[in-house]
Amino acid sequence: MSKSSFDSGNVSGSNTSISATNSIDETIWFTCYVGLGSNLSNELGSPIEHLQQALKNMQNHEKIRKVTVSSFYASVPMGPQDQPDFVNAVAGFETMMSPFDLLGFCQQLEMSAKRARLRHWGERSLDVDILLYGDIQVAEPQLTIPHAGLGERNFVLIPLRELAPHLTILDKPIGDYPQSCDWTGLKLLSDA
Repeated sequence: MSKSSFDSGNVSGSNTSISATNSIDETIWFTCYVGLGSNLSNELGSPIEHLQQALKNMQNHEKIRKVTVSSFYASVPMGPQDQPDFVNAVAGFETMMSPFDLLGFCQQLEMSAKRARLRHWGERSLDVDILLYGDIQVAEPQLTIPHAGLGERNFVLIPLRELAPHLTILDKPIGDYPQSCDWTGLKLLSDA
């Protein structure tokens, strides 16, 4: 796992839409990005430890390769403000899993950190969201790719831009998204 630039693959141009009933060729490696966040400690660890364990599990998965990770960032909560700040990061990798299999894997990572859904946008031990999956678009009740809130969340765009500064999302360079340059409520964690 490294913090080097992971900029292969463009998420633009000829986008492909799929649904839960469609399948993809599982012999092809797709470039994916996922957002990770945590603001709740439990018996399994601190927020930083939850992210580190999720990244280790990604790195050890047989259908995931070339895992890279951004720096870790502290961010103010997007939802209720009576909760601790979050620790956020973005991971980039290649996978042979379908988007829906990847979603299942992300949910398994959350469950392994004993995530409890207490309230909407509330505290959590681990949140793992698929941000981008190659140039594929998904619009299903259980999964939207690119992630629906991607363009408005600096705690996702800034670490994503760190990993892939030349990435294009839906025909728009990542640097053209205002939140990719807005550090409001965000702080780089140098000791993570």
